[in-house]
Amino acid sequence: MNIVLLNLGGQQLTVGQLLTAPVVVIIGFLVARWCEKILTRRLAASQTNPDLVHFTRRAFYVLVIVLLVFTALDLLNVPLGAFAFVSGAIAIGVGFGAQNIINNFISGWILMWERPIRIGDFLEIGETKGTVEAINTRSTRIKRVDGVHLLVPNSQLLENTVVNWTLVDRRMRALVRVGVAYGSPVQTVRRLLEETVRSDPDVMENPEPLVIFEDFGDSALVFDVYFWIDASGERDLRQVRSNLRFAITEQFDSNGIVIAFPQRDVHIDGAIEVVRRTES
Repeated sequence: MNIVLLNLGGQQLTVGQLLTAPVVVIIGFLVARWCEKILTRRLAASQTNPDLVHFTRRAFYVLVIVLLVFTALDLLNVPLGAFAFVSGAIAIGVGFGAQNIINNFISGWILMWERPIRIGDFLEIGETKGTVEAINTRSTRIKRVDGVHLLVPNSQLLENTVVNWTLVDRRMRALVRVGVAYGSPVQTVRRLLEETVRSDPDVMENPEPLVIFEDFGDSALVFDVYFWIDASGERDLRQVRSNLRFAITEQFDSNGIVIAFPQRDVHIDGAIEVVRRTES
């Protein structure tokens, strides 16, 4: 075990050191994973924020890797100064060829530390909408509303405009527009709309729902109903609006209110038709 394999600059590398170093690294990694599971389980049991749990796991893994690397080098009697030249060459290579990777890596840690985007948030990036499932060191995994998973580079989330629907809270304002036929009792229409919206359990009481007589349309009297809901994404918003449209339709049918539809009056000039027949 004390047989010397290499002797460089007064530093000897024996068979025992060569066998001990990987064993220590493997055991240390297994112990770290066991500790990580216990830490994650305890944090989850204490109802800690998922983003904090995710950040703690990442930081713990980085710390463990650094400690294991330094421990292995110490067991092998390898001085850190021996890597000075190699580190310089790697730094130059990173500066020229791995800018995007380093940018995404640093952006990932910024996202986990500042938490402008958290796990479970509903994002709108351009025309893409979806829920954040994981924030990794290089990219963020987003589940789109149609179930497709996207991997978005972390730097894009910091450098571009991102709409976070649930950044501060889950409250969202929604709108339902309905048109009734001309001649309908507008006060009754307003009362029915208010009663319908207030009776929906998903609509928040504060701020109160608001009914606006929006316009005299071409074929209808247009009413807008504004209300707030507690939603986690676009799907909840669309579901509540759909439920309200069903309820409004039933209320109007029960009270004789006609929902308007496009209408056009066609006038035929009979004199022109008579002239044409005479000429023929």
